[in-house]
Amino acid sequence: MLRRALGLALAVPLLAASGCMMIGPDYQRPRAPLAQAWIDRAEPAISRQAEPIGAWWESFDDPTLSDLIAQAYRQNPSLQAAGVRVLEAQARRGIAIGTLFPQGQALVGSYSRVLQSKNIAIPVPDRSFGDLVLGFDAAWELDIWGRFRRGIEAADADVLAAVASYDDVLVSLLAEVAANYVQIRTLQQELAVAQQNAQLQRNSYDIARVRYDEGAATALDPAQAATLLYDTEARIPAIEARIEGTASTLSVLLGVPPRRVQDLLGDAQRPIPSPATEVAVGIPADLLRRRPDVRRAERLLASQSARIGIAKSDLLPHLSLVGEIALNAESARDLFEGKSARGFGGPTFRWDILNYGRITNNVRVQDARYQALVGDYETTVLRAQADVESAMAAYLGAIRRTASLTESVVAAQKAVDVVSEQYREGAIDFTAVLLAQDFLVTQESTLATSRGEVALALVATYKALGGGWEPFEGRSVVGQDTAEQMRARTRWGALLGEREQAAGIEAASTGTESDRGWWRWRWWWPQW
Repeated sequence: MLRRALGLALAVPLLAASGCMMIGPDYQRPRAPLAQAWIDRAEPAISRQAEPIGAWWESFDDPTLSDLIAQAYRQNPSLQAAGVRVLEAQARRGIAIGTLFPQGQALVGSYSRVLQSKNIAIPVPDRSFGDLVLGFDAAWELDIWGRFRRGIEAADADVLAAVASYDDVLVSLLAEVAANYVQIRTLQQELAVAQQNAQLQRNSYDIARVRYDEGAATALDPAQAATLLYDTEARIPAIEARIEGTASTLSVLLGVPPRRVQDLLGDAQRPIPSPATEVAVGIPADLLRRRPDVRRAERLLASQSARIGIAKSDLLPHLSLVGEIALNAESARDLFEGKSARGFGGPTFRWDILNYGRITNNVRVQDARYQALVGDYETTVLRAQADVESAMAAYLGAIRRTASLTESVVAAQKAVDVVSEQYREGAIDFTAVLLAQDFLVTQESTLATSRGEVALALVATYKALGGGWEPFEGRSVVGQDTAEQMRARTRWGALLGEREQAAGIEAASTGTESDRGWWRWRWWWPQW
C-alpha cells in the first residue's frame, strides 16, 4: 500500500508536468488587417523591395548625429526606466516558474513550557513539562489542469511585451534626438540666411542713404531700406532663442542638464542633414515584427489568452500533496533520538462548488478583456500603416517642395542682383529693390525650413516603420551605472546580464513543447 501511494504521488505530478492537460484556449495570433502593399507612389526616392536599415541615422552621414544617438542610448533616464521594467517582468516570470514546485516549503521550530492545571478531571502526573519541535512542512498543489503552466505562459508573454515597450521607448527616443538635432541645424541655417540678408540689406540702405545725401533720391528710399533691414535683424534674436530652447530639449533627451548649443554640438556649423537618395520601406507585413508597439499589443494578447485558462482552472478540483516531518521531544537532549520522529503526509483536494457564478463570471471577464485587446491590436496595426503612409507622403511632398523652392531662390537672387544694379544706375526707384530683397529673404528662409522638413519627414518615416532598435538588440537593457546601483541593493544574478534571456523566452514561446520546457528550466535556474 505504501509503494502504491508513493507511486501515485509521483505519477500525478509527472503527468501534470508532461503538458497533457492544459485547460483554456491555446493562443493563436489573430489575423491583422494588413494591406498587401503601400499606396502606389511612382517616386524613385522610395524602394518597396528592400528592408529598412536598422541604424537609419547613419544614412544622414553626420558624425555629430551618430554621437548624439549613442549618448542618448547610454544616458536617457526614460530608457533606463523601461529597461528596469524588463528586469521586473523577468523577475515576475521567475515567480511564475516557482509555482511548478511545492508552493509551501518551510522549516519550522518552536519551544514552549507547559504548566497544566491540577483542577481538571484527570490530573496529569507531571503538570509542568517542555515541548520542543523541529521539522519541515511542505504543501504542493499539482498542476493537473495547467493552471501554473498557463501562468508561466502569461509571464513569458509579459516579458516580451516589456521588451517591446523598451524597444518602443528606444525608437521614439532616437527619433526625437534626430528631430531636435535636425531642428537645430535648420534654425542655424535660417539664422545664417537672416544674417546674410541683413548684411545685403544694410548695403542697400547705405546706397540709398548716399543717393539721398547726393539729392538723387527722396527720403523715402532710405526709410524703406531701414524698415526692411530692421525687420530682418529683428528675426535674428527670435531664431537664436529657438535654437537655445531646442538645445535644452535635446539636453533632456541626452540625460544631461540643459546646455548651450555649442556645448552639445560644438562650434562647427554643419549643414542640415541630407537624406539618402533612396529610402527602403519594405512591405506592410514587416510592421508585425519590426514595429515595437505592434509586437507589444500582440504579446499582451498572448498573455491575456493564458489568463483565460488560469480562470477556467478554478472550475475544477485542486489536488495537493501535503506533509510534515518533525522531531518532537520534551528536551533538547532527547530531540534527535529515533523515537522523537513524527510526521504525516498524503493527498488533499479542494473544489470550489456552489460558487454562485463568481468563477464563471471571472472567466467571462478574462475573455472580454482578451476580445478588447484584439480590437486594440487591430487598431495598432491600422495606425502603424497610417503612420507610415502619412510620413512617406510628407517626405515625398517635402522633396518636391524643396526642389521648387531651390529654383525659386536662384531666380530671386538673380532678380535682386538685377534691380540692385539698376538702382545704382538710377534706372528704377527703390521700391523694386525693396520688393526683390523682401522676396529673397522669404524664399531663402522658406527653403531652409523646407530642407529641414525633408530630414524631419524622413526621421518620422523611419520612426513609423519601427526602425532603430535592431542595432542595440542583445545588449543589456540597463546601463552600467544603473546595474551597479541595483546590484548594491539586491542580488540580481544573471538577470542583469545581456538581453539574451528575452531572446530565449521568445524562442520558447514559438518552439516545440520540448523546447519550451528546456528554456523554462534554463532561465529559471539563474534566478535563485
